[in-house]
Amino acid sequence: MLRSAEAEVIPIGQDEAFVDSVRERETLCGLVGTEAARVAARSGRCLLIGLDVPFLGLGPYVPESVDLLLVPRSTAVLTHPHDRARLRWERAGLRSAVSYGGRIAAISQHMHQHLRADYGVPERALLDLPNGLVPHDDDAEPELPLPARARAGFLLAMGRAVPEKGFEGLLHALALLRQRPVRLPHLVLVAASTTPNRDHYLAVLDGLIREYRLNATLITSFSPAVRSWLRNPALRAVIVPSRVEPFGRIPLEAFGAQAGPVVATRAGGLAQTVLDGVTGFTARPGDPESLAAAIQRALTVTPREREQLASAGAALVASRHNYVTTLHAALARCAPWSMAEAR
Repeated sequence: MLRSAEAEVIPIGQDEAFVDSVRERETLCGLVGTEAARVAARSGRCLLIGLDVPFLGLGPYVPESVDLLLVPRSTAVLTHPHDRARLRWERAGLRSAVSYGGRIAAISQHMHQHLRADYGVPERALLDLPNGLVPHDDDAEPELPLPARARAGFLLAMGRAVPEKGFEGLLHALALLRQRPVRLPHLVLVAASTTPNRDHYLAVLDGLIREYRLNATLITSFSPAVRSWLRNPALRAVIVPSRVEPFGRIPLEAFGAQAGPVVATRAGGLAQTVLDGVTGFTARPGDPESLAAAIQRALTVTPREREQLASAGAALVASRHNYVTTLHAALARCAPWSMAEAR
């Protein structure tokens, strides 16, 4: 992929692992700014895109000849609301970027409103860059064998092993469904993370599976190949139980694979893509009873209803979440000179 894009990879800093702290983020931004100056010196005008939270402090380090676009995929207000140091650093970084003349990309309508209301980013500095899929970006994914117990039919949930993803609520919802007259397929739960609390949280999930006596497989390491399960005919539903979600890419991946039905909470950006009864079924965030009802609806759809949901999801991706189209539109607004050079 890098070769086809004629990309150059520039390592930043030493080989040691990055520790996510305010101090490390500030150091990282300074190093990136130094490299950006070197690139600009030999390339002329260029656009520096800071993808995600660790790069929100780039503003003071960007040379005059470099345009800046920051793309926060989450914020401390959403995930670490009591971490005052992170909150101060993010707010200062966004203010600095805006004063420099940089643009701030919103990956969803939810993030657009959040950045304005909670971080004070002015409307003139905001740029909509909806998260999306690159057409055929999953074609090269290898097929991964399903767990044996899932082959007769399964539910799929996947994401980082953090409380915000709502996996505890999902397990509680499935425990409620065990008491109802609905055939409950095997659950494949892919919960992976490298955070310091990873082992503790995974132990919590494993304990709940045992306590509720659920028919489930917990997978604790992530491989891109798990996305091949979205195309498996034994799949009965894709579940996204998030309590907090700036956007939520998994529904789009399911729509792109014609998989589903998709069941999701209405947390954050999920409400933009999973439309109840249209592209999937929805539930209140943090409400296992509501989630159980939505899962039951998904498990009792007719083949025709399943096909209609899949078609509507695919149409949504094609019309609003083609990443090539949305990225071109964003570049045309924040760096029109780059589009002229591309032509």
